[in-house]
Amino acid sequence: MDWGEATVIVQGEPVVVQLFIMRLCYSRKLFVMAFPTQRQEAFLLGHVQAFAHFGGVPHRISYDNLKVAVQQILEGRNRIEQTDFVRFRSCYRFESRFCTPAQGHEKGGVESDVGYSRRNFLVPPPAVADFAELNAQLLAACCADDQRIVARQAQTVGVRWQVEQPRLRPLPAHPFACCVSREVTLNGYSTVTFETNRYSVPADKARKHLTLRAYPFTIEVLDDNQLIATHKRSYARQQDILDPLHYLALLLERPGAFEHALPLREWRAKWPPAYETLLATLRQQHPNESAAIRTFVQILALHQSHAPAVVQRAIEQAVQEKLTTPAGVRFCLNRLLDPTPTVAPLKLTEQPALAAVGHQALSAARYDQFLSAERKGAGA
Repeated sequence: MDWGEATVIVQGEPVVVQLFIMRLCYSRKLFVMAFPTQRQEAFLLGHVQAFAHFGGVPHRISYDNLKVAVQQILEGRNRIEQTDFVRFRSCYRFESRFCTPAQGHEKGGVESDVGYSRRNFLVPPPAVADFAELNAQLLAACCADDQRIVARQAQTVGVRWQVEQPRLRPLPAHPFACCVSREVTLNGYSTVTFETNRYSVPADKARKHLTLRAYPFTIEVLDDNQLIATHKRSYARQQDILDPLHYLALLLERPGAFEHALPLREWRAKWPPAYETLLATLRQQHPNESAAIRTFVQILALHQSHAPAVVQRAIEQAVQEKLTTPAGVRFCLNRLLDPTPTVAPLKLTEQPALAAVGHQALSAARYDQFLSAERKGAGA
């Protein structure tokens, strides 16, 4: 296993990413994954994803003397390993082998795969929206690389991997949780702090003391074992990562804060025009400003249980059809989620006798029959 670097274009800006690279030495099967950093949680998640790609766990993996794995270098190849790395190896049951300091060539050629992956998978630099899209492209490139025939080999990488894969150790029943856990304290703004950044928590669900789990790409906040908030992880500093849905319960209690709450101002700058139309309509319908805001917040709360695109379409339809109440928007939403099925017309080509039903000439004599029957019944 080894790390490398490459430059890619993320949302139009050049970004230097860290490449986790692992290869199987017999088949030369590659796994490449990009991360924002080389921290331990990224290091471990790279292993988990590589093992899933390989369909098993190698018996032994060779490394440089990485700080995320090695706490102290002893004589020879002896090392005191980091506690979390020992826990990880115990879960996946593989042996670690560390190179002699400054002798990275002992890693079985994976260093050359850093350059190979960069030249073949990342030239020209791909333009992506996020790491998820980048890693999907890298995984596809690794799978396509199975068709390569390595010099002095008669078979492709994929064919040789089919021989190698049954000899790998089986994967554990549950993957290792590749995260850093911290006990955090909720502040007065319903946020918790991690690495100088503040992440919001639902104002109506959180307690004072919570648990934060930092994964390479996400942040999770838990109350005991209940997940109450998930955010995209920020590697910048002094950032506020706020979910406006976390503050809707508070706005129901304090509607006067609607115009000033930072999460709502940020959301309002991006939401569709139909939302502003709906808000203006509610203000006309409710002379009391607080009542209009509470009604609007009740409608926004639909985002907590439904996809944003569906809620947007429901609001647009409600505005168009003048159903500007919480019940009206929910009606439009339910109609989108469970539309009335279209009934195909009945084909009567094989039953011509029924085809004339509804088109025959009307006869009043049929009604006379009913009336005469009714008179007879009354007389009896």
